Amino acid sequence: MNKSPKTAIILAGCGVYDGAEIHEATMTMYAVVKNGGTYQIFAPDIEQHHVINHITGEEMNEKRNVMIESARIARGNIKPLSELNMEDFDALIMPGGFGVAKNLSSFAFDGPNCTVLPDVENAIRDAVAQNKPIGALCISPVVVAKVLEGVSVTIGQDKDTSDAIEKMGSKHEITNHGEVVIDKTYKVATTPCYMLDATIADIAEGAMNVTKAVFEMVNES
Repeated sequence: MNKSPKTAIILAGCGVYDGAEIHEATMTMYAVVKNGGTYQIFAPDIEQHHVINHITGEEMNEKRNVMIESARIARGNIKPLSELNMEDFDALIMPGGFGVAKNLSSFAFDGPNCTVLPDVENAIRDAVAQNKPIGALCISPVVVAKVLEGVSVTIGQDKDTSDAIEKMGSKHEITNHGEVVIDKTYKVATTPCYMLDATIADIAEGAMNVTKAVFEMVNES
Protein backbone atom coordinates (compact mmCIF):
# COMPACT_ATOMS: atom_id res chain seq x y z
CA MET A 1 0.00 0.00 0.00
CA ASN A 2 1.20 3.48 -0.84
CA LYS A 3 0.88 5.15 2.55
CA SER A 4 1.62 8.66 1.37
CA PRO A 5 0.15 9.33 -2.09
CA LYS A 6 1.96 12.11 -3.94
CA THR A 7 -0.68 14.38 -5.38
CA ALA A 8 -0.41 16.98 -8.11
CA ILE A 9 -2.91 19.83 -7.62
CA ILE A 10 -3.68 22.15 -10.53
CA LEU A 11 -4.86 25.68 -9.72
CA ALA A 12 -6.35 28.28 -12.07
CA GLY A 13 -5.44 31.53 -10.31
CA CYS A 14 -6.66 33.04 -7.05
CA GLY A 15 -10.31 33.98 -6.56
CA VAL A 16 -13.64 32.39 -7.46
CA TYR A 17 -14.63 34.75 -10.29
CA ASP A 18 -11.40 34.76 -12.28
CA GLY A 19 -9.19 32.04 -10.80
CA ALA A 20 -9.18 29.07 -8.42
CA GLU A 21 -11.89 28.88 -5.74
CA ILE A 22 -9.82 29.53 -2.61
CA HIS A 23 -11.94 27.50 -0.17
CA GLU A 24 -11.91 24.49 -2.49
CA ALA A 25 -8.17 24.78 -3.10
CA THR A 26 -7.39 25.11 0.61
CA MET A 27 -9.71 22.31 1.68
CA THR A 28 -8.22 20.06 -0.99
CA MET A 29 -4.72 20.65 0.33
CA TYR A 30 -5.97 19.99 3.86
CA ALA A 31 -7.76 16.80 2.79
CA VAL A 32 -4.66 15.47 1.02
CA VAL A 33 -2.48 15.94 4.10
CA LYS A 34 -5.19 14.81 6.54
CA ASN A 35 -5.49 11.56 4.58
CA GLY A 36 -1.76 10.95 4.74
CA GLY A 37 -0.72 12.32 1.37
CA THR A 38 1.58 15.05 0.13
CA TYR A 39 0.99 17.56 -2.64
CA GLN A 40 2.72 19.80 -5.13
CA ILE A 41 0.79 22.68 -6.66
CA PHE A 42 1.01 23.52 -10.35
CA ALA A 43 -0.51 26.28 -12.48
CA PRO A 44 -0.07 27.44 -16.08
CA ASP A 45 2.37 30.31 -16.54
CA ILE A 46 -0.06 32.33 -18.67
CA GLU A 47 -2.00 35.58 -18.48
CA GLN A 48 -5.44 35.04 -16.97
CA HIS A 49 -8.47 35.80 -19.13
CA HIS A 50 -9.43 38.88 -17.10
CA VAL A 51 -9.36 40.27 -13.57
CA ILE A 52 -12.59 40.62 -11.58
CA ASN A 53 -13.21 42.90 -8.59
CA HIS A 54 -14.53 40.36 -6.08
CA ILE A 55 -16.55 43.02 -4.26
CA THR A 56 -18.40 44.52 -7.22
CA GLY A 57 -18.14 41.68 -9.72
CA GLU A 58 -16.91 44.13 -12.33
CA GLU A 59 -13.95 43.61 -14.65
CA MET A 60 -10.82 45.54 -13.72
CA ASN A 61 -8.44 47.21 -16.15
CA GLU A 62 -5.35 45.20 -15.26
CA LYS A 63 -3.56 41.99 -16.17
CA ARG A 64 -2.46 39.15 -13.93
CA ASN A 65 -0.59 35.88 -14.36
CA VAL A 66 -2.34 32.61 -13.47
CA MET A 67 0.73 31.04 -11.87
CA ILE A 68 1.69 34.15 -9.89
CA GLU A 69 -1.88 34.45 -8.59
CA SER A 70 -2.02 30.73 -7.75
CA ALA A 71 1.22 31.17 -5.80
CA ARG A 72 -0.77 33.22 -3.27
CA ILE A 73 -2.66 30.07 -2.31
CA ALA A 74 0.44 27.87 -2.59
CA ARG A 75 2.42 30.22 -0.30
CA GLY A 76 4.98 30.48 -3.08
CA ASN A 77 5.58 26.73 -3.38
CA ILE A 78 4.39 26.29 -6.94
CA LYS A 79 5.66 25.00 -10.27
CA PRO A 80 4.64 25.81 -13.84
CA LEU A 81 2.12 23.32 -15.19
CA SER A 82 4.42 22.68 -18.15
CA GLU A 83 6.78 20.91 -15.72
CA LEU A 84 4.17 18.48 -14.39
CA ASN A 85 5.23 14.88 -15.05
CA MET A 86 2.55 12.48 -13.83
CA GLU A 87 5.19 9.74 -13.53
CA ASP A 88 6.31 11.58 -10.36
CA PHE A 89 2.82 11.49 -8.80
CA ASP A 90 0.17 9.01 -7.71
CA ALA A 91 -2.88 11.20 -8.32
CA LEU A 92 -4.14 14.43 -9.88
CA ILE A 93 -6.70 16.77 -8.26
CA MET A 94 -8.31 19.90 -9.71
CA PRO A 95 -10.26 22.31 -7.47
CA GLY A 96 -12.81 24.57 -9.15
CA GLY A 97 -13.43 28.28 -9.59
CA PHE A 98 -14.31 30.25 -12.73
CA GLY A 99 -10.61 30.24 -13.64
CA VAL A 100 -11.05 26.60 -14.64
CA ALA A 101 -13.65 27.68 -17.20
CA LYS A 102 -11.77 30.85 -18.24
CA ASN A 103 -8.04 30.11 -17.88
CA LEU A 104 -7.69 26.31 -18.02
CA SER A 105 -10.36 26.02 -20.71
CA SER A 106 -12.79 28.15 -22.71
CA PHE A 107 -15.89 26.50 -21.22
CA ALA A 108 -17.22 29.80 -19.81
CA PHE A 109 -17.41 31.17 -23.35
CA ASP A 110 -17.80 28.17 -25.65
CA GLY A 111 -19.70 25.63 -23.54
CA PRO A 112 -19.56 22.11 -24.98
CA ASN A 113 -17.49 23.38 -27.94
CA CYS A 114 -14.75 24.58 -25.60
CA THR A 115 -11.03 23.94 -25.89
CA VAL A 116 -8.82 22.81 -23.02
CA LEU A 117 -5.36 24.22 -22.32
CA PRO A 118 -2.91 21.68 -23.79
CA ASP A 119 -0.92 21.29 -20.54
CA VAL A 120 -4.16 20.54 -18.66
CA GLU A 121 -5.28 18.03 -21.28
CA ASN A 122 -1.85 16.36 -21.21
CA ALA A 123 -1.97 16.02 -17.42
CA ILE A 124 -5.41 14.39 -17.55
CA ARG A 125 -4.50 12.04 -20.41
CA ASP A 126 -1.17 11.12 -18.80
CA ALA A 127 -2.88 10.28 -15.50
CA VAL A 128 -5.30 7.97 -17.29
CA ALA A 129 -2.55 6.38 -19.40
CA GLN A 130 -0.57 5.66 -16.22
CA ASN A 131 -3.65 4.29 -14.41
CA LYS A 132 -3.53 7.10 -11.84
CA PRO A 133 -6.77 8.52 -10.40
CA ILE A 134 -8.11 12.03 -10.93
CA GLY A 135 -10.22 14.11 -8.55
CA ALA A 136 -12.21 17.11 -9.77
CA LEU A 137 -14.28 19.58 -7.73
CA CYS A 138 -16.99 22.08 -8.62
CA ILE A 139 -16.74 23.13 -12.31
CA SER A 140 -13.50 21.18 -12.96
CA PRO A 141 -15.39 18.01 -13.98
CA VAL A 142 -16.41 19.76 -17.23
CA VAL A 143 -12.76 19.90 -18.26
CA VAL A 144 -12.34 16.21 -17.48
CA ALA A 145 -15.56 15.47 -19.41
CA LYS A 146 -14.22 17.35 -22.44
CA VAL A 147 -10.90 15.48 -22.44
CA LEU A 148 -12.21 12.00 -21.53
CA GLU A 149 -15.26 11.40 -23.71
CA GLY A 150 -17.74 9.04 -22.07
CA VAL A 151 -16.58 9.66 -18.50
CA SER A 152 -19.21 9.85 -15.73
CA VAL A 153 -18.97 13.00 -13.59
CA THR A 154 -21.05 15.33 -11.43
CA ILE A 155 -21.28 19.09 -11.06
CA GLY A 156 -24.32 18.79 -8.78
CA GLN A 157 -27.67 19.85 -10.20
CA ASP A 158 -27.12 22.70 -12.66
CA LYS A 159 -29.06 21.76 -15.81
CA ASP A 160 -27.20 23.97 -18.30
CA THR A 161 -23.82 22.62 -17.23
CA SER A 162 -24.98 19.00 -17.06
CA ASP A 163 -26.53 19.38 -20.54
CA ALA A 164 -23.18 20.68 -21.83
CA ILE A 165 -21.42 17.64 -20.35
CA GLU A 166 -23.87 15.33 -22.12
CA LYS A 167 -23.30 17.21 -25.40
CA MET A 168 -19.57 16.56 -25.00
CA GLY A 169 -20.36 12.86 -25.10
CA SER A 170 -19.86 12.29 -21.38
CA LYS A 171 -22.32 11.40 -18.62
CA HIS A 172 -23.64 13.48 -15.72
CA GLU A 173 -25.05 12.23 -12.43
CA ILE A 174 -27.11 14.49 -10.13
CA THR A 175 -25.65 14.83 -6.63
CA ASN A 176 -25.96 16.82 -3.41
CA HIS A 177 -23.45 18.20 -0.90
CA GLY A 178 -20.46 15.97 -0.22
CA GLU A 179 -21.54 13.26 -2.63
CA VAL A 180 -18.95 11.75 -4.97
CA VAL A 181 -19.38 10.15 -8.39
CA ILE A 182 -16.70 7.63 -9.29
CA ASP A 183 -15.99 6.54 -12.85
CA LYS A 184 -14.15 3.25 -12.39
CA THR A 185 -13.10 2.99 -16.03
CA TYR A 186 -11.14 6.24 -16.05
CA LYS A 187 -10.57 6.33 -12.25
CA VAL A 188 -12.18 9.77 -11.93
CA ALA A 189 -13.86 11.02 -8.73
CA THR A 190 -15.95 14.22 -8.81
CA THR A 191 -17.99 16.27 -6.33
CA PRO A 192 -20.07 19.47 -6.79
CA CYS A 193 -18.84 21.83 -4.01
CA TYR A 194 -19.80 25.45 -4.88
CA MET A 195 -21.76 24.38 -7.95
CA LEU A 196 -24.41 23.97 -5.25
CA ASP A 197 -25.44 26.65 -2.73
CA ALA A 198 -22.80 25.53 -0.26
CA THR A 199 -21.17 26.55 3.02
CA ILE A 200 -17.47 26.21 3.70
CA ALA A 201 -18.32 23.15 5.81
CA ASP A 202 -19.92 21.58 2.72
CA ILE A 203 -16.75 22.35 0.77
CA ALA A 204 -14.61 20.69 3.44
CA GLU A 205 -16.81 17.59 3.29
CA GLY A 206 -16.71 17.45 -0.49
CA ALA A 207 -12.94 17.90 -0.67
CA MET A 208 -12.43 15.27 2.03
CA ASN A 209 -14.73 12.74 0.36
CA VAL A 210 -13.31 13.17 -3.13
CA THR A 211 -9.74 12.95 -1.81
CA LYS A 212 -10.56 9.77 0.11
CA ALA A 213 -12.06 8.28 -3.05
CA VAL A 214 -8.97 9.20 -5.05
CA PHE A 215 -6.60 7.75 -2.44
CA GLU A 216 -8.63 4.52 -2.24
CA MET A 217 -8.13 4.13 -5.99
CA VAL A 218 -4.40 4.84 -5.56
CA ASN A 219 -4.16 2.04 -3.01
CA GLU A 220 -6.11 -0.36 -5.23
CA SER A 221 -3.63 -0.05 -8.08
